[in-house]
Amino acid sequence: MIFSTTPAYAHGYVSSPPSRQANCAQGKVPDCGPIIWEPQSVEGPKGQRNCHAGDARWAPLSDESKPWPATRVGNSVTFTWRLTAVHATTTWEYYIGNTRVAVFNEGGRRPPSTVTHQVNLSGYSGRQKVLAIWNIADTPMAFYSCVDLQIGAGDPDPTPTPTPTPTPTPTDTTPPSGTWAAGTSYAVGAQVTYGGAAYRCLQAHRSQAGWEPPNAPALWQKTG
Repeated sequence: MIFSTTPAYAHGYVSSPPSRQANCAQGKVPDCGPIIWEPQSVEGPKGQRNCHAGDARWAPLSDESKPWPATRVGNSVTFTWRLTAVHATTTWEYYIGNTRVAVFNEGGRRPPSTVTHQVNLSGYSGRQKVLAIWNIADTPMAFYSCVDLQIGAGDPDPTPTPTPTPTPTPTDTTPPSGTWAAGTSYAVGAQVTYGGAAYRCLQAHRSQAGWEPPNAPALWQKTG
């Protein structure tokens, strides 16, 4: 990872209630960037209090203008972590604002692939953002997940209703012989060239720097 010369190998995120990266991976929030392919990778130095781990690649997770869905819960919430690669762990922490509302000490043990914590949020009500942190034992890194909740009764708004991202029409795409370019809407089946090779679009999307066809196999299939 770019923040440490010692890789942490572990990866994971809060899957229930769905964290922001989980909602992005499920297509429930638009324009999340590359987190949609790797929700488990929000890793950064320990001690941060943001949703994107201080990594610009995941910056959309800290964008409060996005229509983040809020899960309606009671005063006691079970948080479930899905770990795609386990690692020795010091603690799991949960924050609302700058207040730590719960901590669970792992004592340097390697957790299982699914970890659950029961957290008492009886001192809070209404819409709240919980920051869940997985602190790795033998590196300076941690994994971060923000979870939007509606605690108790009430309307989970002011989160706006998500606006579906329209599927690009053929007029939105470059011609079949076009060269790939950032800032372009591509429909499924669009044909482009890049770096002397030909590619076919697998998923409708709006291109951006870093999503060049050789770097985005989930979006482009090389055809020649």
